[in-house]
Amino acid sequence: MPNSPRIAPVAVAAYQCVSAAGDDVDALYRALADNVCRLGPIELFPLPFETMVGEVRTELPAIRPQLSRYDCRNARLALKALNQDGFRAQVEDAANRYGTERVGVVLGTSTSGIYDSEVAYVRLLREGHMPEDFHFMTRHAPQATAEFLRDELGLSGPCYAISTACSSSAKALAAGQRLIASGFCDAVLVAGVDTLCRLTLRGFNSLELISPTPAAPMDRRRRGINIGEAAGLLLLEKTHSGNADKPRLLAVGESSDAHHMSAPHPEGAGAVLAMRRALELAGLEAADVGYVNLHATATPQNDLAEAKAIAQVFPQGVPFSGIKGLLGHTLGAAGAVEAVVSLLALERELIPGTCGLQEPDPNCAIDVLAQPRLGAKLRHVLSNSFGFGGNNAAVLLQAGGRA
Repeated sequence: MPNSPRIAPVAVAAYQCVSAAGDDVDALYRALADNVCRLGPIELFPLPFETMVGEVRTELPAIRPQLSRYDCRNARLALKALNQDGFRAQVEDAANRYGTERVGVVLGTSTSGIYDSEVAYVRLLREGHMPEDFHFMTRHAPQATAEFLRDELGLSGPCYAISTACSSSAKALAAGQRLIASGFCDAVLVAGVDTLCRLTLRGFNSLELISPTPAAPMDRRRRGINIGEAAGLLLLEKTHSGNADKPRLLAVGESSDAHHMSAPHPEGAGAVLAMRRALELAGLEAADVGYVNLHATATPQNDLAEAKAIAQVFPQGVPFSGIKGLLGHTLGAAGAVEAVVSLLALERELIPGTCGLQEPDPNCAIDVLAQPRLGAKLRHVLSNSFGFGGNNAAVLLQAGGRA
């Protein structure tokens, strides 16, 4: 594609994830390899309807007193991921090498601190006043957790949040790459963090999209989504000889079909544009992609629209699967979390299965993997994230050490 637009790839220097699968990427890898559902009944708060959720049930760390203005479940989940297995040290090392002003933070989130706002408003109803320490802008607002990560790490580069529903953190990856490619930053901490709250669970239930049983993506009898929570963190860096062995973020294709407030375009028009745009930006063909991580929410319309889009972009067929039957749909965190899943596929030679898939929907005319494949030597992986309002993003990743 000699006339196609291109963007400079960036290195993925480090990545980490906390989810319903466990507290780090090793736990996530084991869950993917086992392909056993990690969903369960909600414990955080009661609901007036039946569903399963991907809840993080391990203890979340405390926010230090100096940053207590940011204290909420979202920030604590982000902090938990930051502190896992030396990830913080790698971000701090980048800040030391490049300067704190050259390291940015971009967060993708849809719920942010809504859970803590709900708790605060319950107190208002019961006691007639909000908690004295509750501040909307530093707990509830989308940029609050981004600012928390910036201040926790002592960074001073660009810092902001993107909130485009379920494509949020995939688009945050695109923004991080652009900050490096344009010279504003030498490294960017990209975070996708979302936590469970009543608003999203009740909202999706009002749309009749919540499944009372574990989600079954691409299955003939799929009934809807299960909501999860997670924090996926990725450290992007400009490419240099010192990170030549690291995987690369090649491109993120973005589109907005604006077909409907909540329903996708029935033929997947925006999804097609996003996937093709990612390939164009990277200078690749569809045949170069060895695995596609599907958005695959397990709702009737979304899965069907995505399958139609996939059939248009990858008519030759490649392995396809979706992980939301395993962890739940982590909403604004899904793009980052599933980028981490895709990196595990590249680096640990594992193509995930589609947990919950038992009887493929004949109307979704693509060959979706039900069980994982081990020993898969992949060079390029594409990961889809599609949000309400037609916000679409396709993340294209490449294995490290390969030109």
